[in-house]
Amino acid sequence: MEENQEEMSPLEVKVARQIEYYFGDHNLPRDRFLKEQLQLDDGWVPLETMLKFNRLKSLTTDSSVVIAALQKSKTGLLEINEEKTKIRRSPNKPLPEINDDYKDAVKHKSVYIKGFPLETTLDEIQEWLNGKGQIENIHMRRNLQRQFKGSVFICFDTEESSKQFLERSDIKSFKDIEMLVLSREDYHAKKAQERKQFKAESKAKAKQETKQQQKQTEEKEMDLLLEEQTGNLLKFSGELEAVSREDFHKLFSGHGKIKWVDFTRGDKEGTLLFDGNAKEAFDKAKEAHGGDLKVKDSSVAWQLLEGDEEKEVLKKIIEAQQESFSRSKGRGGRGRSGGRGRGRRGRGGRDQGKVQYQGKRTKFESDDEEKDDAPEASKRELEDAEEPAAKVAKTENGS
Repeated sequence: MEENQEEMSPLEVKVARQIEYYFGDHNLPRDRFLKEQLQLDDGWVPLETMLKFNRLKSLTTDSSVVIAALQKSKTGLLEINEEKTKIRRSPNKPLPEINDDYKDAVKHKSVYIKGFPLETTLDEIQEWLNGKGQIENIHMRRNLQRQFKGSVFICFDTEESSKQFLERSDIKSFKDIEMLVLSREDYHAKKAQERKQFKAESKAKAKQETKQQQKQTEEKEMDLLLEEQTGNLLKFSGELEAVSREDFHKLFSGHGKIKWVDFTRGDKEGTLLFDGNAKEAFDKAKEAHGGDLKVKDSSVAWQLLEGDEEKEVLKKIIEAQQESFSRSKGRGGRGRSGGRGRGRRGRGGRDQGKVQYQGKRTKFESDDEEKDDAPEASKRELEDAEEPAAKVAKTENGS
């Protein structure tokens, strides 16, 4: 329509474009009111009715202006009756069938433009696009509040017209504002990539937040456990080549219940975790042995751990047992008789405790190192394991 409109006034151009939009392929299938009017009189609609449409009414209320504009239009889309009181879409230009092929064709002849100021009007966009191609429709994209989003979809008459438009150099800016101009196909590809990236970033953020929350929970529960176990550690050192963990159970039998022995045969030092106050257990055992507390006749230096050192040792014990339990579970551990950590000789063996992070509580289990040497140890240590402690979690418009 644009290329053959020399004799049309600016107002007539706008009027013809607006009415042809009403009856065009993009609006008419969705305009329930107008479709109902078409059913009343073989497709004819009175100009009196058309002049009640808001946008047309804002342009003119004079039916003679409408008639003059349509008579000068070269599109041939509309017919005027002999009395010049009614108009209709030409029967020679029926509406296309809205199927996948039609939608695909529309997509390939459409262009996406973004960057318009939010206060931009349809008239301003139409004026900017004037002379840049045969345009069938301008769709101003709006949000849920019907506010202009600053972007439009423009549908040209052919795919070739849209390609020629994309090659123009005078579409890169609007009122000195840089514009983003893409084919609709490229726009959808770009949005798909953005959605994919957003999904990945959201997933990573959620994972990080969950990890941070878990870490905070674990730290709080670790602090609670450390507080509960304060005063329960007793460190020992000496020539202990022939000493096993079971010997410590024997030594303190009847004086204090040992939950955990952090010691491997051959080491020269280790730590005992009592189910209760370590000093009380130590004093009782020392008194029972005449003031000299030895292990298998070997002299031992005893130290009650306190403060930061106590917390660090206890934390290492808990973390070591968590790792041991995780390895055992990963190999298909079978409860108490399941995985053995690093074996009988290691710190995760049968003769020492396993901390199991089950439910909301932490269980310590301590088994004998040499079953044949100490048949009563396993029973005692299983009884010790029944004592629960606090949990440490694992870690509208158109042209």
